[in-house]
Amino acid sequence: MTSRAFAAVLFDLDGTLVDSSQAILRSWTTWAVEAEVTAEQIAAAHGHGRPAAEIVAELVGPDDVARAIARIDELETADVADVVLLPGVAEALAALPPQRWAVVTSCGAQLAAARLRAGGVPQPSALVTFDDVERGKPDPACFLLGAERLGVDPAHCLVVEDAPAGLSAARAAGCATLAVRTTHPQGPLDADLVVDRLTAVRLVTGPDGVRVSLV
Repeated sequence: MTSRAFAAVLFDLDGTLVDSSQAILRSWTTWAVEAEVTAEQIAAAHGHGRPAAEIVAELVGPDDVARAIARIDELETADVADVVLLPGVAEALAALPPQRWAVVTSCGAQLAAARLRAGGVPQPSALVTFDDVERGKPDPACFLLGAERLGVDPAHCLVVEDAPAGLSAARAAGCATLAVRTTHPQGPLDADLVVDRLTAVRLVTGPDGVRVSLV
């Protein structure tokens, strides 16, 4: 990881660039109460890092999926008051030219825009959301599209992620992986490098690309 240069960095959004955990918890709890879905059912769906549409499809009948997704989108888009930038993110993004980084998220476009604004994330030159792909993480399509929109080879990209589903998608796309333990503080994360927060690394852009060093 620290011995190579990358053409671009592809960042996940929730749990990687911004902390939206409490907003997500409130929104999904409200919907679960309304839909009579238990906390145990939601936990069994292993949802973190996956698109809401795919999680919901495991929790309600096919006739109720569209209505449930619309309601969750409504709740999540409206609840961004305490969405904040995570430690080390501002410094990491400031070190990267616009053409060297993108955001690749399981959110839909409207929710992603709301959380980017709320967290104060600079507008990325490339943004991939669940609306842009047929299948969400752990499918690699999102990261392949992110690399394509930046005009770089996925094999020359570094993906920064916090969730197993996203890391699996990045590996399947042929990208290198950097995991942050914001949402999974315990247990294994299958990545080339695992750190607690982005404060543990420094990104430096040079003539040959982006390099990562440990602080």
